[in-house]
Amino acid sequence: MWRMENKLVEIIEKHIKSQERICKKYGSDFTKTDEKLFIGLATALEFGPINGLRHPKHGKMNGWYIWSGEWSDEDDFFNPICLKDLIDLKPEIIKYLGLDIGYRFLIDDNGHEDIWFDQNITELK
Repeated sequence: MWRMENKLVEIIEKHIKSQERICKKYGSDFTKTDEKLFIGLATALEFGPINGLRHPKHGKMNGWYIWSGEWSDEDDFFNPICLKDLIDLKPEIIKYLGLDIGYRFLIDDNGHEDIWFDQNITELK
């Protein structure tokens, strides 16, 4: 277990600079993702575009919610996934995970990248 945690920390540290560049480019403060908490993942991200948004941390969730395809208001739309599993599934997402609370991203396989601040998601409701 210790080796796996160290490996994850190494992966995260390796990508800090790319996260900081994204934050600077879009005017966001850099906010490290707590790797001990879970990300909400709605789909296997097998098709685009991929959407992500960051709420404040709560419970065992680090605030990130990521999905592809159509949004659903169903209570079971998101399932918890650890950061390492998300990185294994879609490593290109890691550079966005330093965006601050309230930020959203939308990316696709053609290189489209849209990042914006959404005041409505800065508080949990």
